[in-house]
Amino acid sequence: MAVLIAELLFPDAASLKDKRRRLAGLVARIRANYPVSVAEVGGQDLWQRGTVGAALVTTDGRLARSMLDRIAGGIGRDGEVELLSSRVEFFHPEGSGTE
Repeated sequence: MAVLIAELLFPDAASLKDKRRRLAGLVARIRANYPVSVAEVGGQDLWQRGTVGAALVTTDGRLARSMLDRIAGGIGRDGEVELLSSRVEFFHPEGSGTE
């Protein structure tokens, strides 16, 4: 399993409602274009900050890395949100092989 954690900035958000609208658009675009689970996982009470997680279950570590890197690279292209940082983490079941 691979997980993308993306720290986001919503620079012009004037309220939680405004931030959630922008976040909903981002989450919908990711879901429409990639076979991942995605949700806000942090910063729910902050107007201009948030953390999004996207998870993918696969046996192909290279595919997972490539897909999650493409997702991170696409964040912010619409001008509604800025990507502050991102990281990809891999989780392996006990006794499984490598990335």
